[in-house]
Amino acid sequence: MQAQLGDIRDALRVDTVTVLLLDPYGRELVATASLGLEEEVAQGVRLPVGKGFAGRVAGTRAPVQLTKVDAKSVLNPLLINRGIRSILGVPMIYAGQLLGVLHVGSLRPRRFTAGEIRLLQASAEGVARAIRTQLAQLDRATTVALQRSLLPARHIDMAGLEVATRYVPGAREGVGGDWYDVFSLPSGHVGVVIGDVAGHGLRAAVVMGRIRSALRAYALESDDPADVLSRLDRKVGVFEPGAMATAVYAVIQPGLATMRLSVAGHPPPIVAEPGQPARVMEVRPDLPLGVRMGSPRRSSDVPLVPGEIMLFYTDGLIERRTQPLSHSVSRLRTAVSAGPAEAVCAAVMAAMIGDEQAVDDVAVLALSRPQSG
Repeated sequence: MQAQLGDIRDALRVDTVTVLLLDPYGRELVATASLGLEEEVAQGVRLPVGKGFAGRVAGTRAPVQLTKVDAKSVLNPLLINRGIRSILGVPMIYAGQLLGVLHVGSLRPRRFTAGEIRLLQASAEGVARAIRTQLAQLDRATTVALQRSLLPARHIDMAGLEVATRYVPGAREGVGGDWYDVFSLPSGHVGVVIGDVAGHGLRAAVVMGRIRSALRAYALESDDPADVLSRLDRKVGVFEPGAMATAVYAVIQPGLATMRLSVAGHPPPIVAEPGQPARVMEVRPDLPLGVRMGSPRRSSDVPLVPGEIMLFYTDGLIERRTQPLSHSVSRLRTAVSAGPAEAVCAAVMAAMIGDEQAVDDVAVLALSRPQSG
């Protein structure tokens, strides 16, 4: 990045070169790299889109130059303090998406020519490509680390229950918003959840982490899954605008004989009893989280039969562009049979994934109450 900025400074014979990146919400520009105005980056300068010089460049997505820099034309006093007399800024756009603003400044009065404007625009395209590559690599690494930190340990120890899990990141855009969780509650209940935040990459993973933490907090306040998902739905609607997630949240009663669960737009579990073919659990799904705040939610009671297996999963396991969804669900049912949770997970992944790279994220959680003796 610094080498690119140095080339721009030399080519245009300017004194400062600065990159400001658009924040994730598209509201502010954040000083990210600079030659000659390093204090902008050090001080974490943030400028609103649509206001001031850089904000105007971002808001119009067009070059802007000032032949006179003063408090009326710029919001950032550092430009004035540095003695900038003339300034030129252009938008950084990649694949039609605004990434930020690139601007150059001169300590002497000057008017940038049409050729110099075109040169800076071409330079901005190159910087934008480099930044997009760096951001994609950083997002993936950060998302992987976040995902791994939020998923519980693979071997989950719950007295009287067998739990096995799988998580495979998708190849299309990297890991994202799929998650599962199993936790004990002070009341003696056990919470089991699997969910999928719409989208991919770091944004989906961050929203997933916040939803997961909020669900755990609400689970401490209520043993009713529908109540917990209703609270979570309000949280998503208020604090995660534009986000949408599906989930199944189940609460196993003390004694492990009964499970209550609520479904928010998510595929229902697959259930297999000893000696019986697997079936899709008959439970009415409610709307996904974040679709319509205040929509009614229901809980259903189902018995936990000793020896029975319940398979919770995200849609990456069954969605294929080349197959009808009903066909994939039928394949999944064929792969599930009553048995040890770990063996069921292995059989399901072999049947549904095999040696192919998953296109979308896949999360699987198998739960059973082993037969005594």
